[in-house]
Amino acid sequence: MTTSQGSPVQIDRHERPLSAPLKLSFDYTRSVGPLLSQFFTALRERRIVGVRGSDGRVYVPPAEYDPVTYEALTEVVPVSSVGTVVSWTWQSTPLEGQPLDRPFAWALIKLDGADTTLLHAVAAPSSEEISTGARVHAHWVDEPVGAITDIAYFALGDEEEPAGEPDDREPVKIQVTPSMIEIQHTASLPETTFLKALEEGKLLGARTGDGGKVYFPPKEADPATGLELDQFVELPDKGTVTTFAIINIPFSGQRIKPPYVAAYVLLDGADIPFLHLVTEIDPADVRMGMRVQAVWKPREQWGLGIDNIDYFRPTGEPDADYDSYKHHL
Repeated sequence: MTTSQGSPVQIDRHERPLSAPLKLSFDYTRSVGPLLSQFFTALRERRIVGVRGSDGRVYVPPAEYDPVTYEALTEVVPVSSVGTVVSWTWQSTPLEGQPLDRPFAWALIKLDGADTTLLHAVAAPSSEEISTGARVHAHWVDEPVGAITDIAYFALGDEEEPAGEPDDREPVKIQVTPSMIEIQHTASLPETTFLKALEEGKLLGARTGDGGKVYFPPKEADPATGLELDQFVELPDKGTVTTFAIINIPFSGQRIKPPYVAAYVLLDGADIPFLHLVTEIDPADVRMGMRVQAVWKPREQWGLGIDNIDYFRPTGEPDADYDSYKHHL
């Protein structure tokens, strides 16, 4: 699928770099512990609680450990869902996933009965209608689940909304918080060159001059010398397994049924291994030094990604001698 090892490649340095949106998202799951369990369970009932410290101050949200004595805190204290804006900033262009889909204020709010502030959104018709010292109250979602988002937002005014009724459900013990970041990623010249070559079924590394280490995928500069990687080299799609892991545990979003092998493959002619899948072999038989070759997806499925290679499979060649890759682990 590629040309001979070490073949130099001519690159147009004036080509337009690739650019595309990049969205990273995952669910962060944590056990909340006995104190925060009470806080989140109270939210599910449209109530807010804090915790009292050794100096008498009431912390909202609850601090699990006393900032004065560092001892665990246990005295849970109910507070009001009405409070005062201590400081604020205006969000003129709301982002996806934020509490409101129209302009609003982020505010630090000191609830009546609390001594610390809570960060939340405040719904206001305009930035002229909110100010430091404004009185606000929690506006609750229709179906609270035991999360800070049970407070949909704070509204102007100090008329407290009614609390919910206690229920017989289990206390909240686990919190699942979706996390997401979306950026516009513009690839560097080495990245652009590497990705466009992949679209043609070529594997490009890069080095400094004729004798530098070959990095795959290419970087902007040699990490050891800081010199520009100014020479692109086409590599074969054969290589050696240096290290590997057998994945036995399923997880959310997993596309391959365990067990399977994730291995670092050192392509012939490269000095840095990269991570990919190794299949067509019992995971228990994968080993360091095993010779492998890329299995490419059908040509019509190729895009700008290393997943054009579906996986690597054993070639049947004798294992590489350890000395040939021991410096590339």
